[in-house]
Amino acid sequence: MNPATLSPPTPASTPGRTRLGSETLFRHLIRVSQALAGRLDMQAAIQAVSDELAAILPHDHLDVCILRQDHHTAFEAGAHTDWSLNAHPLPIEGSPIRAVLLGQEPYLISGDALADPRFHFDGAFAHPILDQNLQSRLHVPLLVRGEIIGALSCSKRVRDFYDARDLGFARHVADVLAPYFYALRTAEDARRLAIEEAEGRAREDALREGALRLTEELERERQRIGMDLHDLTLADLTRLHRRIARMREAGMARLREAGGPGPEGWEALEAVEAELARTMAGLREIIDDARPNILQLFGLAEGIEDFLGRALDGSGSGIAWRFADQSFGAADHLSETLRVALFRIVQEAVNNAAHHAEPSLIEVELRREGEALAIEVRDDGIGFASLAQRKRVGGIRNMQTRARLVGASFAIGRRGDRQGTLVQIQLPVDGADKTQGPAREGVR
Repeated sequence: MNPATLSPPTPASTPGRTRLGSETLFRHLIRVSQALAGRLDMQAAIQAVSDELAAILPHDHLDVCILRQDHHTAFEAGAHTDWSLNAHPLPIEGSPIRAVLLGQEPYLISGDALADPRFHFDGAFAHPILDQNLQSRLHVPLLVRGEIIGALSCSKRVRDFYDARDLGFARHVADVLAPYFYALRTAEDARRLAIEEAEGRAREDALREGALRLTEELERERQRIGMDLHDLTLADLTRLHRRIARMREAGMARLREAGGPGPEGWEALEAVEAELARTMAGLREIIDDARPNILQLFGLAEGIEDFLGRALDGSGSGIAWRFADQSFGAADHLSETLRVALFRIVQEAVNNAAHHAEPSLIEVELRREGEALAIEVRDDGIGFASLAQRKRVGGIRNMQTRARLVGASFAIGRRGDRQGTLVQIQLPVDGADKTQGPAREGVR
């Protein structure tokens, strides 16, 4: 910067004010730059600048306002006003110097801002001018690569203090301040974003932890209900079944001894006994689903394979199934809660397909994909025909919810060959053992 470009010494327009020479102004400008060094926040920076400017650009109030989208925040030295003391950023449209902030005017100079209509308009946040008696005002924009990032403002409590001879130096000061305040704004935005991201991650972790706890409690309650059904309801039904069987056998024996007609009255009792046996078999399936003992004892792969056999072979559905485990033990390192959650999703997907998609084959595959455990459930059924889709939507929502609760991704759609449906689940398993053990496959 060339000292010759600064305003030359001229007679003062304000009584008692002495104008400094170009060399002196340049030295003070260098000091302004030096004063900024090491200032890590905007308020400390504007205070340091105010102290250095006192001799060359006198002021009772100095502020820098920084733009953020359609609002601005002020940092003040000297008199402190509602421009900086307000708890929230102020809209640009209400700023008394909006013409400079919006680039409508290259600068503003006023000898009596108390009465200057440029500062007073409908909606203007101009009362600090009146409250602090800021009569003389000088405003220049802060420019970085042609973009207005804010404005530098100087004010005095006397009239007609600033004139065009102060404008050049104020612009030089603004040129020094602009990149520094731009860097501070960028750093502050980065800090705020980092804090928001950290808070977001903390909330997400807390929600996931809460979801895992909820999943554990739901599974524990489900198992408790299964145990109660086994120990109470199924036990009562078993005793009732045996009692009916004994009554039928005793009645049949008496009829045979009496040599009477055929046991027409006991046929209905025999039908009740058979229906009760079917009910008990269905209840045992519910209990087995509520207490996945194979899953808990031997792991996710064994639990899924056992479930496929019971759900498809044991039901007489006629649906073939295939199971492949290419995960190389990745699921073995998951917590019991995660294993149960994944098992429930597979269980829902298989039941959905079996009940609504009319498939001839259901396939389940576990595999390791980088740092994730991937599970696919495929069927060759009717896919998302309108009726099937309406029936399956509740189950799909259940699967989506379970996946979200444990931080897994979930997707469902047509298979690549357009034959049937594909359900995909992926769960990050960063801590899993990457040693590739034997793969296994089951087919029925």
